[in-house]
Amino acid sequence: MTTPGPGPSGPPATAPGASATASGPPATGTRRVIDLDPRSALAVALAFAALAVTVWLVRSIPKTLTALAIATLIALALNPLVERVRRRTGWSRRPAAVAVLLGVAVLGAVAATLVVVPTIQQARSIRDDIPRTVDDLGDLPVIGPRLRDADAANNVEKWLNELPERLSVDATPVERAATSIADGLASALLTVLLAIALVLDGEDIVRRARHLVPPARRPHADRIGSLVYEVIGRYVAGSLFVAVLAGIVMLTSAIVLSVPLAPIIGVWVAITNPIPQLGGLLGAVPFVLLGFTVSAVVGVVCLVIFVVYQNLENHVIHPLIVGRAVHLSPPATMVAALVGVSAGGVIGALFAVPLLGASKAVYLALRGEQPDDAPAPVPEPAAN
Repeated sequence: MTTPGPGPSGPPATAPGASATASGPPATGTRRVIDLDPRSALAVALAFAALAVTVWLVRSIPKTLTALAIATLIALALNPLVERVRRRTGWSRRPAAVAVLLGVAVLGAVAATLVVVPTIQQARSIRDDIPRTVDDLGDLPVIGPRLRDADAANNVEKWLNELPERLSVDATPVERAATSIADGLASALLTVLLAIALVLDGEDIVRRARHLVPPARRPHADRIGSLVYEVIGRYVAGSLFVAVLAGIVMLTSAIVLSVPLAPIIGVWVAITNPIPQLGGLLGAVPFVLLGFTVSAVVGVVCLVIFVVYQNLENHVIHPLIVGRAVHLSPPATMVAALVGVSAGGVIGALFAVPLLGASKAVYLALRGEQPDDAPAPVPEPAAN
């Protein structure tokens, strides 16, 4: 039986009631309308906001890590004071930490007052000191004749006189300086807040992290953790003491020699001193240059003072106070600092030496050895 089909020349049959345009192309001028649900628009907006926040967090990771690293160093330096106040007073950790933080805040405010007021007074005279110093450099035996032939003193004074006009025409340097200052203040505020949080809650953070270790391994982990904390804590405390001592020496020298911006010099030397290998150079440059603004003789005296003190610090003070904490030879310290600078810049250099010292202490502890002058081991707490 054969099913009849359409004829060879006729069009295909159309079902009854079907539209004639169903199988053909759409008519010219037809518009398609897309109806968006308001909830979909809200989801898209939230997705874009989440993406923007994620990009901001990714870009701010280096600054956040830097602030966290510096805050950790500050917390490690303050923790021995907290423990001492805790033992002397019998308080719990939180009140002892608050007392130490308040004391540091008061000392910081006093130091800032002592630094800012003289700095403002001395900064007013530095504009007149610079041309006079350049003129004094003309008496030097080698570069003096060249400076006089180039009329360096008058050119410097002319440049200083034209500087306000140049800044009023092109405000880009001022804007960049303002942006840098704002970023620095924000980073400093973040660092201070993180340091306060670590000082107040550091013990709780360590206790919570301890529960992540299997109970059978906790005594061993406590021993290793105490050893690492002992090495890094002693190194940080010793480095801060040496840094403050260097700042006081340079501040006193600057005041005696009437070097301008003496408080800034003391603070700058104290900040740069803990940086291994590079801190001495960073601290010497402003001190010597500002010394030359007084006279060529004062500049040379500043250079001699810094070189003599730096040698005394490197060969006597630093090995006696800081070197005993990490038990590292000078070549090992230098290599660690260079690797730290290459890996993480200034922060890497600050952490490289204590981390290497802590790694060496852990290695010796695992082998059952320890340096002759190492501290007594901390008793192992009972496993929970």
